[in-house]
Amino acid sequence: MNIVRLPIEYDKKKIDSRFRLVTIAAQRARELAFGAKAKVETTSEKIPTVAILEALQDKLEFLVGEEAELAQKEAKKFDYKRFLDEKKKDAMPEDLSELEKDLRAYLTERDEFDKQAIEDLFGEKNEGKEEKTE
Repeated sequence: MNIVRLPIEYDKKKIDSRFRLVTIAAQRARELAFGAKAKVETTSEKIPTVAILEALQDKLEFLVGEEAELAQKEAKKFDYKRFLDEKKKDAMPEDLSELEKDLRAYLTERDEFDKQAIEDLFGEKNEGKEEKTE
């Protein structure tokens, strides 16, 4: 088992604080959890341990100081919704439109069936009430 030992030694010229190390490792751990491949060879299977090792071995790229502030300002200006819509349009194959049509037809049929079932179930009770009121 490969465990990161405390206290962790890191290059203070590249990583300016323990907080920064934890932030970098946490972001990388999220990426690893979503399926990214590890950039270091390790026997550890724990995602946080792999992320910390990658950060300590300079396998990750990150920004600090003024560069980080500028990148953050640019990221706020970026229109993610428009970007995702464009990517979705680019990624949508023509076959998907056929699948979408089939799905809509299925849902419409199902919705009509559900409405008919509700009418059948409650329609008789309503008819009985109408007969009593006459």
